[in-house]
Amino acid sequence: MWSPLIICLYLSYNFKSAASILMGSCQLQGHFGLNGMYQAGDVILGGLFEVHLLAVFPELSFRSAPEPPYCEQFDMASFQQAQTMVFAIDEINKNPKLLPNITLGYHLYDNCVMLGMAFRAAISLVSGTEELFSNLNCTGSPPVIGIVGDSNSTPSIAISSVLGLFRVPIVSYFATCSCLSNRKQYPSFFRTIPSDAFQVRAMVNILKHFGWTWVGLIYSDDDYGNYAAQSFLQDIQIYGGCVAFTEILPLNNNRKYIEHVVGVIQASTARVVVVFSTSTYVLPLMDEVVLQNVTNRQWIASEAWATSPMFHTQRLLPFLGGTLGIAIRRGEIQGLHEFLLHLRPKNDQHNNMVRIFWEKMFGCRFNPGGKGDKQCSGQEDLSSIDTAYTDVKELRASYNVYKTVYALAHALHDLTECDEERGPFSENRCADITNLQPWQLVHYLQKVNFTTGFGDHVSFDKNGDVLAIYDVMNWHPSSDGSISVRTVGVVNEGAASGKVLTLDEDAIYWNFKIKKAPQSVCSESCPPGTRQATKKGLPVCCFDCLPCGDGEISNVTNAIECTVCPDEFWSNKDKDQCVPKEVEFLSYEDPLGISLTTACLLGTCFCALVMIIFCQHRNTPIVRANNSELSFLLLLSLKLCFLCVLLFIGRPQLWTCQLRHAVFGISFVLCVSSILVKTMVVIAVFKSSRPEGKGSMKWFGTTQQRCTVLILTALQVVICIVWLSNSSPAPHKNSQHISSKIVYECAIGSLAGFSLLLGYIGLLAAVSFLLAFLARNLPDNFNEAKFITFSMLIFCAVWIAFVPAYVTSPGKYAVAVEIFAILASSFGLLGAIFAPKCYIILLHPEKNTKKAIMGRQITK
Repeated sequence: MWSPLIICLYLSYNFKSAASILMGSCQLQGHFGLNGMYQAGDVILGGLFEVHLLAVFPELSFRSAPEPPYCEQFDMASFQQAQTMVFAIDEINKNPKLLPNITLGYHLYDNCVMLGMAFRAAISLVSGTEELFSNLNCTGSPPVIGIVGDSNSTPSIAISSVLGLFRVPIVSYFATCSCLSNRKQYPSFFRTIPSDAFQVRAMVNILKHFGWTWVGLIYSDDDYGNYAAQSFLQDIQIYGGCVAFTEILPLNNNRKYIEHVVGVIQASTARVVVVFSTSTYVLPLMDEVVLQNVTNRQWIASEAWATSPMFHTQRLLPFLGGTLGIAIRRGEIQGLHEFLLHLRPKNDQHNNMVRIFWEKMFGCRFNPGGKGDKQCSGQEDLSSIDTAYTDVKELRASYNVYKTVYALAHALHDLTECDEERGPFSENRCADITNLQPWQLVHYLQKVNFTTGFGDHVSFDKNGDVLAIYDVMNWHPSSDGSISVRTVGVVNEGAASGKVLTLDEDAIYWNFKIKKAPQSVCSESCPPGTRQATKKGLPVCCFDCLPCGDGEISNVTNAIECTVCPDEFWSNKDKDQCVPKEVEFLSYEDPLGISLTTACLLGTCFCALVMIIFCQHRNTPIVRANNSELSFLLLLSLKLCFLCVLLFIGRPQLWTCQLRHAVFGISFVLCVSSILVKTMVVIAVFKSSRPEGKGSMKWFGTTQQRCTVLILTALQVVICIVWLSNSSPAPHKNSQHISSKIVYECAIGSLAGFSLLLGYIGLLAAVSFLLAFLARNLPDNFNEAKFITFSMLIFCAVWIAFVPAYVTSPGKYAVAVEIFAILASSFGLLGAIFAPKCYIILLHPEKNTKKAIMGRQITK
């Protein structure tokens, strides 16, 4: 953007005209009339400083040559920076170890904080100020070998865009725009102040330290503000913060727009306001803040105004007290104070800047032109007046100037120390100090590496930036009611400990009633056990806190998502910790387990009691009828059915899992096969009582009955053996049925094996029920087929109801349903078959006779 303009200026004022070339010499076409300082030397360093704060351009009449612009509002602090460069060069010239055979000179200009003036100064430096130039071969060194400055980003961008084409090294001490780190656009630009990219990271670190996630952003409408704001918006998003509002400070200090900006600040819920701007544009903003009485705001100042004395007034203390800011590294320069006090003006137009300073300092004039003007003698005592010029307690920008000059000097020193035939340039040559070119100095600047007397390390990275070190400043109330700036921390990206930000929080002054760091968040933090849910249409910092779901936790504040607990863990009540899942199984301590165990033992006792009764009355007809051996075998199998329940209760183990269904299946097959044989005996007996079936019993005697029971039971044993051998049941932790618990159960292994086991029992039960049902009406006083029919009806009903109940029951209740089915069917068989017999034996012994049992009812 600036290249065509500057090249035109360069050609217009500094290159040879065609007529001059024919005459054999070049003639300077004009002077810019700049304020400056000059000292001759073997090698000249240029400098650009904002000694005046305002440039005034006269009106253009277009009838005569325009008058040159002039500067107003002399700045003592900036003149101190210019004199620091002079001091550093003087110190280097006196140092026998640094550039021992070379004397450095300087040529400094005032840029008046104006882009046009900075251009004029830069062009004058690179083209020289000699009236005539007769060396048409353009040999020898240029007028300046490097430039210290400019202090502002916008002039540095423009000047570097042009001078970078000629590889003239420019080392700025105060230009911070991150855009200047672009080596393709600015190949010869260096700086001894960290880039805004580092400054922004430092400020974001402060926000992160205090947990400020909801902040306002204000920046000036120039390169410094725009690039800083762009970096800030990117970095705060990475940090997780949000910008509540973004406003631009107008360069023309428009009052109405500044009122709008302050209105936005006052209306916002953000308590922290970050400002990237120079003091010139911040001051009108703060004047309006005072008018609108905007308090309870935590201001974060960029380095461009964090230490500016123009804000340190009693009027601004209630509003700006407690401000936190980033300031460039403070340093100490031995001997600078004495050097500043020994300055004396010279009657030399090349050093008119000193004369202007002297007149402003002492309120006198060297050439009085009116009544009342005081004559300057040039011998006034500088120590008698206390100004920013003589204040060396807080050397920041001046310290950067000092490091800048030494960086150029060390680069020149390294250049002169080059070994012949081992140089870095073409054909291994070294630079010629008598014909030194700026691009050669750029090569050595890139490799500069030294330590200042104050102990700070200086070197440049590949982008020409130095190591980022900042002081964190805090604005305290002073004894006279004004503001004093104190250092309360350091931001050092190269810290050996890895801790970038170090703060002394006890030393920070907070301008709030609570006297501690304020909160600046859009939404209160979500506690552990909850997660953030962004509000629709609002930034990510504005959210609701939703509790984590079952089985999920968040153990940190402001969790974005809840974490799912591992398989064997579950969330606790507060949803902030995963705890082992409760292991559930039907235990003996469980009330349900106790009840079922009691019923099991009770059924076993009933079986034992019936066996005792039958043993005592084993010779009676009712016990002997229908094969008493089968009755005892049935009672034994029922007892096993009751006792197998105990294998279903307690913590599942491999052996219990393997035995529970096997014992259950064999016991019930033994039971049902005994009932089946008893039913067949009843039918055979009644058939043998008829003439056509007299031989029935000889084919179904005691031996055949035993064999039938044995064979039927053996088939179930074979099924169990095959099942256990191929896919044995085993303990299994089941988390599918109940997510919050681990159901410790026995996995059946093979569904086919388990189905075959149950199916076989069902088949025998169905056959028994069918035969008993067919024999229920046989004419007999005591027809046992009726009771068998009823018992098998109960048995089948229980196990038919068992299937859906078992499938739908969760956890340990599935086992309880199976146990209930076993107990219900066992009690049903015991009661239906043996209760009538015990009733007769115990209560009606007169019916326990052969005659009573064999008596027939004759139906006509």
